[in-house]
Amino acid sequence: MHNRIDNLIKGLKNEAGIFLSISLGVFLFVLFFQPFPLTNLDFNNGLVYMAGFGGIVLVVIVIIRILLPWIVYDNDSENDKPVIFPPVFQGFLILLISSVAIEFYLRYVGSVKLSFLISFKVFLISLAPPVILGLSDRIRSLTLMNDSLILEKKIMQRQVEKYEEDYLNKTVEFISENTNDNITLLIADIVCIKSSDNYVEILYKEGETFRSKLLRNTLKNIEQQIRQYSNFIRCHRVCIVNLHFIEKLTRINDSSWLIIKGFDERLPVSRQYLLKLKEAL
Repeated sequence: MHNRIDNLIKGLKNEAGIFLSISLGVFLFVLFFQPFPLTNLDFNNGLVYMAGFGGIVLVVIVIIRILLPWIVYDNDSENDKPVIFPPVFQGFLILLISSVAIEFYLRYVGSVKLSFLISFKVFLISLAPPVILGLSDRIRSLTLMNDSLILEKKIMQRQVEKYEEDYLNKTVEFISENTNDNITLLIADIVCIKSSDNYVEILYKEGETFRSKLLRNTLKNIEQQIRQYSNFIRCHRVCIVNLHFIEKLTRINDSSWLIIKGFDERLPVSRQYLLKLKEAL
């Protein structure tokens, strides 16, 4: 029972703003546009009479949106949760009860003779609250969904960043036929690997300085060795590049070239690998 009262108070607090706004809107609409004939009332009594329309709408909304779910609890639920009525059903109840209540109010309080035109105006005024509440619920749902997606995106970004950090901190040992020339480098430090006859030239970064190392090996063997690392891609038959060091792909004199961050030399891009490189970038 204590939880049910807490849920009732929480519901009232969460919905109070929109409920009061709707009832105030109904009152101001009746006040300024005067859709119904007024009896011989002075100014103060007239204000009270017109405020009654907003009061009726407010009471009906509170009953349908807050009290009814609070009363009709799901007894089979382990957490004692209120029954969630479909929004269309709630809107229909608000429209129906508001229309009937306002017509009774007009007839027996305002002494207004009901007609088809009066009933139509009552219908339109009673239709506004469920429409506004439906839009409000939709906006709230989209906002929550957007917040959830933003949070999920942040979590995924952190996971990707951690993965990339772990991934790039791995090392790879490049083997030379002359075993004295073997070199072990971090994935994150390797800029590119170029073929040079029976040798390969490995360009890597040491701190802020670019350095190179010649190994007696073939580019094909090196490519097989680093195939598992997706950040390496072949840009030319004689060159493999690390995607993380590419600043941009440019075209000069009908030829494509890669600009490397902080490095003066450009790397050639052949037509054979151009499309795949563009997709990777």
